Amino acid sequence: MTYDPGNIFARILRGELPCHKVYEDDATLAFMDIMPQADCHTLIIPKNAGTGIIDTSTDALQATIATTQKIAAAVKAATGAPGVMVIQLNGSEAGQTVFHLHFHVIPRWAGIDLKFHARGMEAPDVLKANAERVKAALAG
Repeated sequence: MTYDPGNIFARILRGELPCHKVYEDDATLAFMDIMPQADCHTLIIPKNAGTGIIDTSTDALQATIATTQKIAAAVKAATGAPGVMVIQLNGSEAGQTVFHLHFHVIPRWAGIDLKFHARGMEAPDVLKANAERVKAALAG
């Protein structure tokens, strides 16, 4: 699949669309999923172009997984969740809907179902508050 520079994450990286930013460095960006499956559901993307794990450069992938590890710890701390789920999908058949490499970090508790993904947008004030919770955990 050819990378589409018009995808939503590329547009966020260029500043054309807003996001509730949690973390940013030279190689990666982490922000709130606007259609979260749980509170503090966070996305981590590389700043380099690549549709998935296979066609993203090794350097970009390494930077992205390092940021994913950092964000997973912060989401766990921010929410008090006993676990976190990290998801990365490749191709529409696997459920990928945005064709820019990204990792989902979702806090998990036993016996609590996830919301359906891409079914409803969260209120901006909730996303902002959740981003602040994760940022505080990163700083703490």
